[in-house]
Amino acid sequence: MKRSLTFGLQLALTLTVCLFLIVPIAMSVLAGFTENVFLGLKSGLTLRWMSEVWALYAPTFWLSLLIALACLVCTVLIGVPAAWGLLKSPSRLAGWIEECLMLPVAVPGLATALGLLLVYGGVAGLRESWLFILIGHVLFTLPFMVRPVLSVMKASDIRGMEEAAASLGAGTLKRFLTVVVPNCLTGVVAGAFMVITLSIGEFNITWMLHTPLTKTLPVGLADSYASLRLEIGSAYTTLFLIMIIPLLLAMQAISRPMRNKSET
Repeated sequence: MKRSLTFGLQLALTLTVCLFLIVPIAMSVLAGFTENVFLGLKSGLTLRWMSEVWALYAPTFWLSLLIALACLVCTVLIGVPAAWGLLKSPSRLAGWIEECLMLPVAVPGLATALGLLLVYGGVAGLRESWLFILIGHVLFTLPFMVRPVLSVMKASDIRGMEEAAASLGAGTLKRFLTVVVPNCLTGVVAGAFMVITLSIGEFNITWMLHTPLTKTLPVGLADSYASLRLEIGSAYTTLFLIMIIPLLLAMQAISRPMRNKSET
């Protein structure tokens, strides 16, 4: 009896939290398909706002997707070797480096973007390119790739496996590609979830670094809410969900076989 009561309270709390998070999103999505948000469903349903959003902001959709995927590639190429280096570094030095990696997360995004503008804003061609935004996103998301990968490396005893491979004559590069990378793929996938979601939803850094020709989804969403009707902004939210949910589902499908393999 006591156990069933505890389970009922936990279930009720979970459902309440889910409703608290999901209902506002559902209402925003619904508003994007109604003729008039103030009249609700009485005004009728329409796809007009979705078509207007796509006509106005389609470039932000593709640019956000491009930057997020490029950011994922960059963080994997930088983060996995960085985590390997931290694993082999003295504990005190590794701790200092980890703290430095977390600075772009601890410092407000606007401050990070301002620093990038002061240092690299004068580089010809870079300021007007989406690569400038990519640099900011990589700085912000890199710790979320390094830490999961480093945790998996520590849990998998990569050092012991490396020593065994080295005793068999494997060089540094071969050990990295055949021992380190295959045994930290679950950490890479876990970090990839964070990198993709943070890059797509990042606003502060992007707002400072973007130009009128390099707007991403969050910046376009802010513009649509500030200057257009609420229906347009709500339709933009729907477009945002259409982009992010399939990406997360695809990554979940990719990670499931890896988790099953690691468990076995």
